[in-house]
Amino acid sequence: MSSSKRDAILNAALILFAERGYDGTTVPMIAEKAKVGAGTIYRYFESKQILVNTLYRQCLAQFADTLREGAPPPDATVREQFRHVFHRMVHFARKSIHALIFIDAHTGGHYLDEESRQLFHQFLGSLKEVLEKGKRLGIIAPLPSEALIAIVFGAFVRTYKVIRSGELEDTPALMEQVEMCCWNAIRC
Repeated sequence: MSSSKRDAILNAALILFAERGYDGTTVPMIAEKAKVGAGTIYRYFESKQILVNTLYRQCLAQFADTLREGAPPPDATVREQFRHVFHRMVHFARKSIHALIFIDAHTGGHYLDEESRQLFHQFLGSLKEVLEKGKRLGIIAPLPSEALIAIVFGAFVRTYKVIRSGELEDTPALMEQVEMCCWNAIRC
């Protein structure tokens, strides 16, 4: 079977799931966008749920790889680590806005399997380490890590949704200011 068909299915599913959500996307819609027959999808993925989980794990792995790329050493300051994570998130969003929106919209979905949920918790673990270090040092507000991540990631994703809609232009100066605002929102 052609990997290009599989890739076309995954790309079509990514766009549709990001725009319409899991429940608003049907297998025939994915097939039409991928320019394949609906039956072809079932040759690669037994069900829509398996397709969304495959895609979720793939996008989350790409996001994690992007965040790790060029990571500062463990002894870097919390501020340096935060700046790195934020700017790698910017890189990921610019490279694949649909993947960012997809991850945000589908995390916690009732259709995610245990493997997808576990991968997400592992992904959060590395971010929580930086936040916990910052809390121990009195640099980051003593809130639960989940709340701190929601403050930063929520603002980040919303910013990129506004950029995607054309209401805001993605510029280096804007991202520097957004990064500083996110940092200020969680620091002591």
